[in-house]
Amino acid sequence: MGQLSETQLRRLEEHKYSCASTSLMDPLMQKWWCWLVDQCSLTLAPNLITITGLIINIITSLVLCYYSPDAKQEVPRWACFLCALGLFIYQSLDAIDGKQARRTGTSSPLGELFDHGCDSLSTVFVSLGVCCSVRLGTLPYWMFFQCMMAVTLFYCAHWQTYVSGTLRFGMVDVTEAQFGVMAIHLISVIFGSEFWSLKVPVLWLPLKCVPTLFGVVAAFVALYNNFKIILVERGAGRNGSTVAGTSVLSPVVPLIYILAPAVLIAWKSPENLYLQNPIVYLLTFGCVSARVTNRLVVAHMTKSEMAYSDSSLLGPGALFLNQYFNCPIPERTLLYVVCAYVIYDVVKYCRQVCLEICQHLNIMLFTIVPRCPPASGHASEKNGSSSTSKYMTRSISKAKSH
Repeated sequence: MGQLSETQLRRLEEHKYSCASTSLMDPLMQKWWCWLVDQCSLTLAPNLITITGLIINIITSLVLCYYSPDAKQEVPRWACFLCALGLFIYQSLDAIDGKQARRTGTSSPLGELFDHGCDSLSTVFVSLGVCCSVRLGTLPYWMFFQCMMAVTLFYCAHWQTYVSGTLRFGMVDVTEAQFGVMAIHLISVIFGSEFWSLKVPVLWLPLKCVPTLFGVVAAFVALYNNFKIILVERGAGRNGSTVAGTSVLSPVVPLIYILAPAVLIAWKSPENLYLQNPIVYLLTFGCVSARVTNRLVVAHMTKSEMAYSDSSLLGPGALFLNQYFNCPIPERTLLYVVCAYVIYDVVKYCRQVCLEICQHLNIMLFTIVPRCPPASGHASEKNGSSSTSKYMTRSISKAKSH
């Protein structure tokens, strides 16, 4: 059984990307991004650009996690520099994939979905990397809050999109946050990660708490703007509903299914599961969040109802039941098994969805198939044809291209 129904695939054909951005940094970066995309070969597939950036970002973040598996140890300065560089590469490649799609005439709904899927995973690893860089594991509950706040913000951004039909970026949003993370890594390169343990005189808190406090302020603004649209403004569907015609509050249920177990399992663990394994614990719930967020993106693009249940929730469910029955399985062992399962589950889901879309639209995921331009391409689009050429020529841009 496929992940997408025939109805969802047909609706995907009608999807048109819509975004609005007031980002401060994006206009300043356009010259660099435009120059960079011009250096790319016209045979280079946009999705290959995206996945390359994600792999680099994940690897460089995992290097920091390797040297500080609980985010408490001093990390090598070169590893912090590598992580900053990896994030910059990811940001740049993530910004040009849409431009490359338009250059090569290969824009499709798959590109938008693939991009958001990569962003959902990147959010998890970027959060873990910055925690290691400032040794936030010495304040484990601050670390928990920061990482869960990041994945919640990403989910709520797409919740708002599911309601309004338009992905909105504020003045201080993804690009600005990424540069903030790069700056934190570079400070660790110059002064060492021990620098973040210095006390702030007025706040009487370690310096490592300051980025989180700034993040809270930015998160409050972002959540206010998102929920203003969700709760106050009318949705894009009938009678002010979501694009799928469902309640604007329906996406809150999957979010609760993520956050509630994450808090309860950590709080009730007799073995201090989170405190002893913060990186693995947050990676596990981060991947669950990425899986559920991808389901939300698919629901938006296919104008379909989002199911409350999800196979990735079996992982947190197993941890919860293990505690309920007084931990017959060692919690640490089960956590590692669950972590492996949820990583496998999110990769499997993304792969299957991409392949189903590729088959339906008759396109390739990581390669560009040489083809002759259709003689009547304009007439085909004017008549509402759903042929493959329509998707090979449609411009579906990203926020960074506006």
